Amino acid sequence: MDEKLDKHIQLLGIFWIAHGGLIFLGGLFTFGLLFGLSFLPELESDGVTILRVVGLSAAGLMWLLSFPKIIAGAGLLKRMEWARILTLVLSFLALLNIPLGTALGVYSLVVLLREDTIQLFNQKASDPGT
Repeated sequence: MDEKLDKHIQLLGIFWIAHGGLIFLGGLFTFGLLFGLSFLPELESDGVTILRVVGLSAAGLMWLLSFPKIIAGAGLLKRMEWARILTLVLSFLALLNIPLGTALGVYSLVVLLREDTIQLFNQKASDPGT
């Protein structure tokens, strides 16, 4: 196995876990901020309800979007073929997320679409001892 390729795949796994973790933390921050603002005494009951619903909805969406990235990164670290496919799908979607998502998406596509990477993951998938 190529040492450089192994390092790139490991780095990709770490990057995807970190990216998903940051989105998850952003969801926590969003929820905390909007839910916390709902306790301001000047707000009427409609404002309280709106802040809480929007906070929970936005945070829930961010949490939902973070899980596949964390799972894909963990799978890449274990060299699982399904994780390579999931990461490719997430990479295409990340291209729209300028600038960090674009950089991560391009880097992932360059590494994961290489012929030797495909062979490495296919070899790992066909190896019954893993």
